[in-house]
Amino acid sequence: MSIVVTGATGHLGRHVVRQLLEKVPADQVTAVVRDRDRAADLAARGVRLAVADYSSPETFDGVFAAGDRVLLISGNEFDKGRVRQHTVVIDAAKQAGVALLAYTSAPESLKATLADDHRATEEVLVGSGVPYVLLRNGWYHENYTDQLAPVLEHGAVVQAAGEGRISSASRADYAAAAVAVLTGEGHENTAYELGGDEAWGFAEYAAELSRQTGKEIVYTPVTPDAYAAFLTGAGVPEPMAAILAGVEAGIEKGELLVTTGDLSRLTGRPTTPVAEAVAAALRG
Repeated sequence: MSIVVTGATGHLGRHVVRQLLEKVPADQVTAVVRDRDRAADLAARGVRLAVADYSSPETFDGVFAAGDRVLLISGNEFDKGRVRQHTVVIDAAKQAGVALLAYTSAPESLKATLADDHRATEEVLVGSGVPYVLLRNGWYHENYTDQLAPVLEHGAVVQAAGEGRISSASRADYAAAAVAVLTGEGHENTAYELGGDEAWGFAEYAAELSRQTGKEIVYTPVTPDAYAAFLTGAGVPEPMAAILAGVEAGIEKGELLVTTGDLSRLTGRPTTPVAEAVAAALRG
């Protein structure tokens, strides 16, 4: 039996593997990667590597074994048919007879286009007969704190979320929830709505940046169309810019406000405050 993490060299995947190694022996962890070289650090710690690609079903032959617990981290290649890619993994897991497949989804409340692939993947997974867990991850702090350079340069947080509030948390928080499910018991056929303990709005976020940097940072709300144009001007492909603008509109409607407390209950600790994430990003 192994705990198998797909997308293991991605931002979230690395957090999951590192936290798993604090709980289980390395030889019980399998990291599924597309590039073995990028996972050299994981192999050096004794993690088993499997090279496979969501777009190539044959590469998943033999990756899973009966009794495995699997974390399917959703793909980020929106132009390659994510539902089809995820189905490749689900089918391979079903054929192998895995004990549990956890999928990183999106909050049920999110109605933006971004959520469409997640809802469709959930349908495939639930219908597969594989014991499942839906980890409906809210927004990550890092979606914003990883992009501080232009904010600090221009002294403005430009978003299209109006006065909407977000229950975001850190990648490490969401990884901890995944680890709790993969190493725990009694999670089969369950959906968890995951988000940070403390919701915040962009005016507060700008104020926190001002406090920590000593610079005047203002929140500049714009329309979704203007935000999409702003993103494309910064080099974001138009389809992705439209998706992100749709999420912003959803934030204004409260679609990324998660109040279940599932995340802190699963991890057994409070979630990371956004102020702490800002401080970490500023430290570099």
